[in-house]
Amino acid sequence: MTTTTLMVETKDGIATITVNRPASMNAMTVTTLQELSVVVQELSSSATVRAVIITGAGEKAFIAGGDIAMLRELGPVAARELALLAHGLCRAIEQSPKPFIAAVNGYALGGGCELALCCDMRIAAENARFGQPEINIGTLPGFGGSQRLPRLVGKGRALEMILTGDMIDAQEAWRIGLVNKVVPAAELMAAANAVAQKLAGKSLMALKLCKEVVVNGLEMDLDRACSYEADLFALSFATADQQEGMAAFLEKRAPVFSDR
Repeated sequence: MTTTTLMVETKDGIATITVNRPASMNAMTVTTLQELSVVVQELSSSATVRAVIITGAGEKAFIAGGDIAMLRELGPVAARELALLAHGLCRAIEQSPKPFIAAVNGYALGGGCELALCCDMRIAAENARFGQPEINIGTLPGFGGSQRLPRLVGKGRALEMILTGDMIDAQEAWRIGLVNKVVPAAELMAAANAVAQKLAGKSLMALKLCKEVVVNGLEMDLDRACSYEADLFALSFATADQQEGMAAFLEKRAPVFSDR
């Protein structure tokens, strides 16, 4: 796919999506969301891609939110359509069989923070800043932040960020569980690629089932979620990769997964 706001590169089974609007702090437009939606779908169904990294161009920003000049022109109907477009993108990332890693360089605000939230892991550069500042412009998170942020860091911390609009730095984001790791800015992409390579060596079938049980299970009560886990656990025993993984363990060798 030819894109105008993204760069997409694939190497050794790892795809890297770079939001490429550095002059606008990589702020997202409708076009950005549409292009991300198509690229995520393509990478999720690719036979050669095993993990995906999302980052932003330049050193200042991962994604500094939605493009305010664009948002200012929206009426209620168009605003809802935009939110639903973003929700569809985030659900596609969460439900993708491939693991997604956000490599957060600089500001991840508003929609940028929300895009990072729907990724499976978040690695932050030391200069990263996170926030849901929508209240400062008279609105609220519209790309899923009001729901994913409290699920990740708890109701109290989420409400503090959403109601004050204050930013937090990378170390605070790590302390409250918003990010998995903080690294020097110069090491960010290497760190993200190292995690992606580790995941790429796993069974794609097992990765898919692991994502499904966590993402879908969080929407269920505990008893139903545990029953769902038992179902997927049983399903994994019908796969070639389960047979290979256990055989390799007992034979003290590295497994060779076939993703079946």
